[in-house]
Amino acid sequence: MTETTKRQTPPDGAYAPYTPRSPEYRLAVDALRGLRQDLFHDAFAYRPLVRSGAGAPSAGRASGRLRTYAAWKRHAVVVGAGLVAMFGALTTGDGGGAALLCGLLALAPVLLTLVRPVGAFWLSLAATLASAVLSPDWAAGPWPPGSFISHLVVVTVVAIRSRPRTAAWMWVITALYGFFAESLFSQNSFDTNTPPMLVVSAISLLSVTVWHIRRDAEQEVTAHQTETAHERSRRTLLEERTTIARELHDVVAHHMSVVAIQAEAAPYRVENPPPELENAFATIRENAVAALTELRRVLGVVRAEDYEAPDAPQPTLADLDALLANVREAGLSVDKVVTGAVRELPQGVELSAYRIVQEALSNTLRHAPGAPARVEIGYVLGGLGLRIVNGPAPQVTLTKSTHGAGHGLTGMRERVSMLGGEMTAGETDDGGYEVTVFLPAATVEGTA
Repeated sequence: MTETTKRQTPPDGAYAPYTPRSPEYRLAVDALRGLRQDLFHDAFAYRPLVRSGAGAPSAGRASGRLRTYAAWKRHAVVVGAGLVAMFGALTTGDGGGAALLCGLLALAPVLLTLVRPVGAFWLSLAATLASAVLSPDWAAGPWPPGSFISHLVVVTVVAIRSRPRTAAWMWVITALYGFFAESLFSQNSFDTNTPPMLVVSAISLLSVTVWHIRRDAEQEVTAHQTETAHERSRRTLLEERTTIARELHDVVAHHMSVVAIQAEAAPYRVENPPPELENAFATIRENAVAALTELRRVLGVVRAEDYEAPDAPQPTLADLDALLANVREAGLSVDKVVTGAVRELPQGVELSAYRIVQEALSNTLRHAPGAPARVEIGYVLGGLGLRIVNGPAPQVTLTKSTHGAGHGLTGMRERVSMLGGEMTAGETDDGGYEVTVFLPAATVEGTA
């Protein structure tokens, strides 16, 4: 049995091809959407004007009760402008009830900007229309003197408290209202004052818009500078940690290699060693080689691609005299004082102490050339004390120390923190600079 399928004809327009909207249409839709969002959506939302912050310049200079008053300065300016508008309405009337009502209509929108800014704009237009009806000289224009001042204050305050797009819409609506009022109250003797309103309001709103743009640009630059400084500090910290990790990697790798070699050679130093001893040394060697391999695999990531391990061992305090000789050749007068019983310390402590002295003397060469320096090393119970101090630079132009501006102090602090020590750095009373460090360390076994 065969069934015949009838094709259903779709209604007209059901499969109409999609026609993309023109750029003009999209621009108009976006503009109307912005108008609705700025001036219609939650137009009478409660948005009180906050007080001036404690960090404001005027508040910072004031004290006590004056500081409290200074926090309300913006509110006082708005209220004062509203009273001026009210006075302008009262002085142009006949002094009767209509003049008083026009004065209140001029004051109310200005005061409303303190709590409901967008609603104050619409109230200003309504109050202006009412004042034009009540004013005895309404034929002089759609903007009575009090309403003229009031509306300018309102649009300026609302523009300050909103975005630049809102200022543009307020100017357009003000122009539309002015043309509407002219047609409503037109007479032969009618002398419009809408053009002056549009010119003055345009200048005011343009000034506020420029202020908004400049403030946003300054905030963006400040945020960018803060982020850049943070990233620079973080990069500096990572670079110093990478350098420390490389050096410690070399130190630990050297010691693990020595352990492996000594464990392999130890059985040959004993005649007929027992099998247990040979197995113990073999286990020690295997563990040392495995630890060295794992150490190189994990810590090797801190090496740069072009990094090459140093041929010579990492420097220690025994190499400090050569360092002092080099800086003396560079023109730095430096003395060394050693107190306490000199003893061998763990190589990580010796390396960190050497690098700290090296960086402190480099800072002296850079920031206080020609100033005398002194390096004090104290072997105390439980650790090592360092004190590197330099006098003021003889140059007259270098009146302020710039220590800490680069990577030097960051690297020193990282080394001290890694070893659980303490460090202080700062200017001395005579204008020099002093770095004091304590590195906790135990005596290496087998030495005294």
